[in-house]
Amino acid sequence: MGNHPLRDHGDRGQILPFTTLLLVLAAGLAILVVELGQVAVDRAQARTAADAAALAAAASPESARTQAVRLAGANGARVVSFDEQSGEVVVEVRVGRARATARARTIRTWSP
Repeated sequence: MGNHPLRDHGDRGQILPFTTLLLVLAAGLAILVVELGQVAVDRAQARTAADAAALAAAASPESARTQAVRLAGANGARVVSFDEQSGEVVVEVRVGRARATARARTIRTWSP
């Protein structure tokens, strides 16, 4: 029973390096998934903030920029650029690493 001729003793202890490699790869994959998820959340939040800011600015032309900054901030974003010209408002916001741009037409009041 002692020394069997078909048994190779050189493979002993190989499971530890293999298991360590698999754990490192699994941790790396988990980090990548979390990062991609955060980027997706930031993009969605940026789009929402840009839309809200542009609509708020278009709805109140007398204080358009103030309203855009307020609504962007309420949605967790920061206004990067604001442009208002010829009846249109364009707002670009940033959330984390994501940016989004939205445009809206200013509201014209109708009076008979």
